[in-house]
Amino acid sequence: MSLILFAFVARVRDGLPLSASTDFEYNRELQEKKRQLRTISRALALFPERAAVKGQELNIYLVSSEGVSYMSVCHWSIPAAMAFCFLEDLRWEFTACYNASVVSLADRPYPFLEFDGAIQKLKQQYNRKGGPALQVTLAEVQEDLRLRPPQILTLEELELTNGSANGHTEQQLATSGQSVKLEPVTAPGILSLVLNIMCASLNVIRGVHLIEYTFQCHLYIFHSRLKAAKSLGLLSAIVLCNVFLRELRNAWQIAFHVGVASLSTALTFRRKVQDRSPDCRV
Repeated sequence: MSLILFAFVARVRDGLPLSASTDFEYNRELQEKKRQLRTISRALALFPERAAVKGQELNIYLVSSEGVSYMSVCHWSIPAAMAFCFLEDLRWEFTACYNASVVSLADRPYPFLEFDGAIQKLKQQYNRKGGPALQVTLAEVQEDLRLRPPQILTLEELELTNGSANGHTEQQLATSGQSVKLEPVTAPGILSLVLNIMCASLNVIRGVHLIEYTFQCHLYIFHSRLKAAKSLGLLSAIVLCNVFLRELRNAWQIAFHVGVASLSTALTFRRKVQDRSPDCRV
């Protein structure tokens, strides 16, 4: 079995996969480690710059620098210094090919697939020769590890950290609604917007009603914090206003206004936030 089985490069701020080595080996623990890599990549900003996850036969090692994280799955027999030396060499290779601005502008998974050739070459160098060509590099890494040992992470910490990262992401989405991309507007949604505009135009002289239907359109089109509570509150306000206007409107008019408000509320609930990037497996 090879000493270094898999290497993975991801962007720290959002876990976007940038490049990965071609997978030539298969075993159950390797697939589990790759699943853990996906978990780690979702919360890279919460992990230390250097860490390791121990397993039965395979270990995970990671190094983060300048907004990019370099991770590898290695056999347990490889010394930690050798694994981190591999990651340092991988970091130098990657930064020599891609600058920070190119990495920052990447908007799709695995934009640097051509870097796989450099990863494979580096892996072969370590797997066949047992380490880097320059032993002084290994000695430097050993000394650095002695002075600044990597943090050893457990599976429980991975799951908890990933949960925190998901909560953090949801909070960011809630507080920055304008940057969130919602699902495309559907035909019923367009109909709802037209009906809301019609209701608003019929209630120009009633400022409160005009504001209510305007907000209904806003809640459907844009994402906002506590959208569900706002939609229900707005629906309740429209129903209450129509109750007060029951002497000025007949039953059909009241049913029309309440029906439009109910349709808009239902469609607002159904319009979900789109995933910013697909769940890319490694």
